[in-house]
Amino acid sequence: MMEFMDGQLYDIAYLIQFRDSRDTKVSKVPVVWHLDHILKVINRTYYILEKSDRTLHQKRFSWIRTHSFALRRISRGKEQSLASFLPPDIIKTEDLLLQLELARKNICDLKTLDEHSNFIHPVFGQLNKKQSKRFLEIHTKHHLKIVKDILKSDRKKYRSLDFSVEVYFF
Repeated sequence: MMEFMDGQLYDIAYLIQFRDSRDTKVSKVPVVWHLDHILKVINRTYYILEKSDRTLHQKRFSWIRTHSFALRRISRGKEQSLASFLPPDIIKTEDLLLQLELARKNICDLKTLDEHSNFIHPVFGQLNKKQSKRFLEIHTKHHLKIVKDILKSDRKKYRSLDFSVEVYFF
């Protein structure tokens, strides 16, 4: 049985081989930037959830969150990442692999967190654990779609791609 985000993490591992691919018509940054960013968001979100004060969680309505979560998508080019979630100028493959292993562990450990664990997203507002999981899925899918579009420009590479779960990537 597939666990939460297994397919997406498999896709990230597979895509590391295309790390230097880029298409400036699709994105200003190469594939490796998107992969590193995805992993940083997963790992830092887990860390924030783990350290959060559960008593401070307050339910608040957010139209943009409701809209994005219902459509299961984030619009391209609309938001900027916080500095702490941005990849460094030089991204080593070894660092990606370490982050990937940590992401696998953190995704697994999400189950153990309290339901009222929370973090404040700059656009979506305060997210509890369930909403955070949804955000991680949508955010990861968003960046994997960008990677797919970058790789589409090189038809030879694209034809040879073998993604684990088409529903996540396509």
